[in-house]
Amino acid sequence: MKLLLLGHRGQLGWELQRSLAPLGDIVTAERHVADFSRPDQLAALVKSQRPRIVVNAAAYTAVDRAESEPELARAVNALTPGALARECAAIDAILVHYSSDYVLDGSGNTPRDESASTAPLNAYGRTKLEGETLVRASGCRHLMLRTSWVYSARGSNFPKTMLRLAAERDRLTVVDDQFGAPTSAELLADVTAHALSTVLRRPDLCGLYHVAAGGETSWHALATFVIEHARAAGAPILVAANAIEAVHSEAFSTAARRPANSRLDTSRFRTTFGLNLPHWQRGMERLLDELLAR
Repeated sequence: MKLLLLGHRGQLGWELQRSLAPLGDIVTAERHVADFSRPDQLAALVKSQRPRIVVNAAAYTAVDRAESEPELARAVNALTPGALARECAAIDAILVHYSSDYVLDGSGNTPRDESASTAPLNAYGRTKLEGETLVRASGCRHLMLRTSWVYSARGSNFPKTMLRLAAERDRLTVVDDQFGAPTSAELLADVTAHALSTVLRRPDLCGLYHVAAGGETSWHALATFVIEHARAAGAPILVAANAIEAVHSEAFSTAARRPANSRLDTSRFRTTFGLNLPHWQRGMERLLDELLAR
């Protein structure tokens, strides 16, 4: 069985190369033949390869920059996934596509399930929501996974930034009014492979699912966890434990508004596929141990 994996050099795509390998032969494509700003190019790639499964791990994720580059963000996050989906429908392939908690409005303080109303607060969220809409409209069989706060040892992310800043500064300021579950790319890739193997046997289980690590935290609490774990491991941490200041989002001027509530209700995914989604601290500890061992 052939799987076409797009975005294989990103945080999630890198892990998917490993997790999807037992399912079949993985084909990847470099950017010059898989330019996500060109929907026609990606559609032609699917048509020529005729894979059984297309896994789209590529996305425009520069949330603030999307405010000044809305057309590019739309091409990558919406128009190209739509083109992929239509080509998948034409060849009867399954599309795996990833979406974001940013399609929701971020209100309230309880986890949102798949039936929650969508109302993005920024351009990035609007493009991700349009991508969802186009995938559904194509009529292709799809496994669409909304997730939140993805990180890995590869690439740039919040935990790595906190480790760097904590070694350079004696004080930090971090927002404490945005909540979610940090989700490792490793976990997301592993559960994707499991869910995909299930829908290959049970295509009626295709659809939209929320997937995130268990538990919840704020960015401030996450920063404190990362820094204290590193301190306990003997890393050269300059910032004191009582010098990580908690502030409201308004203290930072950003181009894009962020949702305050990124909590996702994952019960449908866990029940359907019989999986446990471990607490976010487990994955974070693994990441930090790997980074600090370097």
